[in-house]
Amino acid sequence: MTYTGVVTTGGPADVRETSGLTISKVSVGTIDNNAYLLRCRATGEQLLIDAAADPRTLLALAGDGGLASIVTTHQHWDHWIALAEVAEATGARTYAGRDDVDGIKARIDVPVDDGDTVRVGEVELTARHLVGHSPGSIALVYRDPEGIPHLFTGDSLFPGGIGNTEQDPVRFASLLKDVEEKIFGELPDETWFYPGHGGDSTLGAERPKLPEWRERGW
Repeated sequence: MTYTGVVTTGGPADVRETSGLTISKVSVGTIDNNAYLLRCRATGEQLLIDAAADPRTLLALAGDGGLASIVTTHQHWDHWIALAEVAEATGARTYAGRDDVDGIKARIDVPVDDGDTVRVGEVELTARHLVGHSPGSIALVYRDPEGIPHLFTGDSLFPGGIGNTEQDPVRFASLLKDVEEKIFGELPDETWFYPGHGGDSTLGAERPKLPEWRERGW
């Protein structure tokens, strides 16, 4: 079946195969948080992005393969409320942006800085620090050597705009600058991105809207 990125809470995962990773997307919790399971196709090692809610669903998604790692994209509670339970059940190593660690009420083993590498099996993911939605928000970039790049953005980039900066002009300017420079400035239009809520998009579909986002201020 063709991957669409459209999932519903309580519904099945949408699964995508790349050369190095199997990507499974589910929606969990009361505000439709997305969680992503990345499985290295060569080794079977698995990494979860955002233990957002519903640990039973997340543990079932991981299955017998367990979890080696859990990455939390930012400190807002709806993205880590199941982290402690899932990490305890699996023994997974936990990661989050350095400037958000103190805001996450669960164990974080590895603080992450801009440009750091997080591995899942033989696959490398590059962290990009995007300041504005939260102080330590990170996105993860997977550059598929045989296909398009894949980008996991948390709540920093969505189809239609950057993440919520609560009408703070300083935070808005910071996040837009980081997204423009570190995401749109470095990745091609065919890059597929996976946000923390809702459907996916590509950078090419969103790039023409950047002037509109800047003008409207959110």
